Amino acid sequence: MSPIRTFIAGLITASIAGPAFAQCLQPAERPSFDVRALQSQLMVLALTCNREDDYNRFVTEHRGVLGSVYTDVQRHFRRAGGQRALDNYITNTANIHSQAGISQGSLFCSNQQTLFPAAILARTRDQLASLSQERQIRHAYEPAQCGTTTPASARAPRAERAAARPAPRPATPRS
Repeated sequence: MSPIRTFIAGLITASIAGPAFAQCLQPAERPSFDVRALQSQLMVLALTCNREDDYNRFVTEHRGVLGSVYTDVQRHFRRAGGQRALDNYITNTANIHSQAGISQGSLFCSNQQTLFPAAILARTRDQLASLSQERQIRHAYEPAQCGTTTPASARAPRAERAAARPAPRPATPRS
């Protein structure tokens, strides 16, 4: 292939891969999204269960981590959708946590009573992210992880096609 064709092929590949890369979640960004989900859950818990003092304490004690996490999330959305996508993410995250509270009814506050103490005791972004994962705090945004391969389920149709092909006929001896 000539150098110009190689260059053009590279540009085409980059133009196809670029948007997909922009939309995916970098491995280092995942903990920040986990912490943002946790913070949203705590905010809903504070408003629903009259625990505003606990929420204010959480925000005060984790001000640095929360600021850094928000910057990470902003940076991701600058790459993947812009300000409107960031605003939608924040709104949708609060909405799913609010809906979860509504669906649990009067049990919501008692079901979540240990979340504030655990969150306040956590000291780092990674500890807060781990708490979010342990408590299975829901996310409103689940893009693909960057650098991951296509899931087997997405490859299954191709494998099924290969399995459905007739087996090659054995060679018959010629006389």
